[in-house]
Amino acid sequence: MYLIVGLGNPGEKYSRMYHNLGFMALDILAGKLGFKKFKNKGYMAETAEGSVNGERVILAKPATFMNLSGDCVKSLLAAHRAPLENLLVVYDDVDIPKGSVRLRASGSAGTHNGMKNIVERLRTTDFKRVRVGAGPVPEFVPLIDYVLSDIRGESMKLIEPALLRAADAAAEFAAGVEWPRVMNAYNG
Repeated sequence: MYLIVGLGNPGEKYSRMYHNLGFMALDILAGKLGFKKFKNKGYMAETAEGSVNGERVILAKPATFMNLSGDCVKSLLAAHRAPLENLLVVYDDVDIPKGSVRLRASGSAGTHNGMKNIVERLRTTDFKRVRVGAGPVPEFVPLIDYVLSDIRGESMKLIEPALLRAADAAAEFAAGVEWPRVMNAYNG
């Protein structure tokens, strides 16, 4: 069983914001995998489910707000008895430039409050992640204002290919491709 979680904030008003890049990547991934629409079946998340190469795969968008993403992730892992090594988190990262994608097998949460909450709730940094570039934050703009702003024009043109790469990397993970191989193929 594989669990792929995209981070974002629930609600239409947040749908085109930098902080929702994880949700956007999961929407693309669901289409690639042929999974039906996301539905709220509990566990503090909207989920889409299916199988890839005979293995169950759950895509999840937390229904909690970003700062409480860890509650959702912990609940899903426990409910589905998913091993931590089969968890992948996809999220925005202002510390890397727009248009880039970085994959890691573990690491700190950085400045991302959703990731900080996941690390706190799971009590480990040892889980896979795909970071989609949203940076840099413009000078004199508070971080919270930036990540909760709509992506417009040229910024979206830079981000769209990164979302496709993030979804492709997550699809490889769901297909059981070894993580070091996925990282080598999609980092950059």
